[in-house]
Amino acid sequence: MSAIDAAAAATGIDSFGLMERAGAAAAAATLRLHPGALRFVVLCGPGNNGGDAYVAARHLLESGATVALFHLGDPAKLKGDAARARAGCALQGQELGLYRPGAGDVVIDGLFGAGLGRAVPAGVAALTKRVAEAGIAVLAIDLPSGVDGRTGKVLGAAFRARNTITFMTRKPGHLLMPGRELCGELEVFDIGIPARIIRAEAGGAIAENTPDAWKAVLPAEQLETHKYRRGHLVVFSGEADKTGAARMSAASGLKAGAGLVTIAAPDAAMAANAAHLTAVMLHAIDDAAELEDWLSDTRLQTFVLGPGFGIDARARAYVTALADRRLVLDADGISSFKDDPQQLFDLFRGEPRLVLTPHEGEFSRLFPDIGGDDALGKVDKALAAARRANAAIVYKGADTVIASPDGRALINTNAPAWLATAGSGDVLAGIIGGLLAQGLPAFEAAAAGVWLHGEAARRAGKGLTAEDLAVAVLPL
Repeated sequence: MSAIDAAAAATGIDSFGLMERAGAAAAAATLRLHPGALRFVVLCGPGNNGGDAYVAARHLLESGATVALFHLGDPAKLKGDAARARAGCALQGQELGLYRPGAGDVVIDGLFGAGLGRAVPAGVAALTKRVAEAGIAVLAIDLPSGVDGRTGKVLGAAFRARNTITFMTRKPGHLLMPGRELCGELEVFDIGIPARIIRAEAGGAIAENTPDAWKAVLPAEQLETHKYRRGHLVVFSGEADKTGAARMSAASGLKAGAGLVTIAAPDAAMAANAAHLTAVMLHAIDDAAELEDWLSDTRLQTFVLGPGFGIDARARAYVTALADRRLVLDADGISSFKDDPQQLFDLFRGEPRLVLTPHEGEFSRLFPDIGGDDALGKVDKALAAARRANAAIVYKGADTVIASPDGRALINTNAPAWLATAGSGDVLAGIIGGLLAQGLPAFEAAAAGVWLHGEAARRAGKGLTAEDLAVAVLPL
């Protein structure tokens, strides 16, 4: 956003005009959201976020509201647009530490915004605690102070906002946890920066995961088609007492649009699988040699390995045999390479055809140095892992990040809280496999699969089981 602001100014756009519109939008939102407030308490920081807050305070005062203003640092040291905004506000502020929450207060947080790069001062940390304990509603300008706009991490302490007002476009900290939760309800206001400048400066490398990010690569629907044109997905089953996970993956791949789905199972697990399958086919595979023979059928190009499979050398041998095919590696498949991740990465060079779907623990096992680097945010970690593995990475969680080796990353936001249930990851692996089988590139298949997964959870509703989730999957 700093680059966008500078580029806008370079084209002749009045930077103070942008600040004026931002502050006016914050004031208008405050009045709309809190018509019953007895007092608006405006907290002004030492930079342009504070400038927005001074403008908001002026508009609130002119509207007839009761307004109190508190500032961080010496306001006489403000420069540029922020100094001009302060000069235009008739209120005489007090030092921030003097504020004591009162009944009927609403706090407008204009201390730091999205540009904070270090832990908040002790006085601010103490204030966030007092405000939270008093149950005072907070409206944040741009981002709750204390939240890192790049990573969503809390830098020491942060306000928990009921509403956040930001401008032109969301920042990663609005979507990544815990920032997303601390923002409350988020609104984005257009303050007059041309979209062409935002596109040119932001680059589009990091975005929200929506259909716009991948719909261009979806296969065209054709009347004259057959099952093999829609792809053949193979899902590997575990032993006889661990077959359910593979069946959920297989069912989900079929629902996601694969033309055929086969479960490849040990001979001892064939009966357990056969008792529960109809549209999904079965094929017996007991070892890597049998798999190699089966792979002579060149129509077999897309595989899911991991759900319920077991963590062992057999998993590594199967993955080695599949090195020239498209593969979704999940759960036990990922953990099977924890002692030598590079062995896995070396198998899948060239055009990306591997999708890895780790949760936090699996990510740390496969990428211990990246996972343990506290200086990196979730997007940074996912991108570093994608480059190292030459794979599409689905870094799972409430804020799942999908990353590509070429530097693209998408943050997913459509997953409801009730998606966190046993077997949910098996369903996701199957959906991604079904999309890979239809010819989507690895990154786009992963991103579309994560989005479909979230939509299925919304359709299934609260209290869903993994079986409910698989049934609720719809093709793109």
